[in-house]
Amino acid sequence: MTATAAFFVTAFEPEPVSMGALRDAVADLADDVFFDLLESESAYLYVVDLPGVTDDSVTVEATADRLVIDASREKPDAGEYSYVEEHRPTLVDVDLPLPDDASADGLEVTVDRGILEVVVPREPERYETTIDVAEGRGRRAATDDDAGGDSTTDPDDPTDPDTTDAEPR
Repeated sequence: MTATAAFFVTAFEPEPVSMGALRDAVADLADDVFFDLLESESAYLYVVDLPGVTDDSVTVEATADRLVIDASREKPDAGEYSYVEEHRPTLVDVDLPLPDDASADGLEVTVDRGILEVVVPREPERYETTIDVAEGRGRRAATDDDAGGDSTTDPDDPTDPDTTDAEPR
C-alpha cells in the first residue's frame, strides 16, 4: 500500500508548503493512514497509527519537503482459520508533506505499541528587519582628485585639514 498525497506529484516542485496546502495534501491520503499533526513554537509532532509496527520494522526519512515512512508488520498466525479476505497490508509506505519551516535535521522518532511519533524541529524564524535611516551629515569618500590627506573629508569639520579650502555644499 502506498499512501501518497497527490499534491506532491503534481504541484509541489518550486513552492514551499503552506499550512493550507499541507491540509489539502493530507486530505488526499488513503483512509487507512491515520495520523495527527501537532505544532509548537519549536517543532511539529506527527503521530501516526501503524498497528503491529515496531521500532525494528520502521524507517523514517525527511527531505527538505516531505516525511517518508516505510514500515512493515508481521501478519499474525491465523491458527485454525484461513484468510478469506486480507485488507491489512504488511507493508506501509507513507509520504507526508512537511511545512515550509520544518527542518529535515534533528528528527526524534519513537514507536510505542504501533504509535509512531516523529518530532520535526522548526527552522529558526528568519526575520526581515527594517532599519530607520536618520537624516544627517555623513562623510564622503576621497577620490583620486583629492590631494593628500586621509581617505575621507568632512567639509563641516573645522579640524579636518582637507577642508580648509573646501567650498560649502
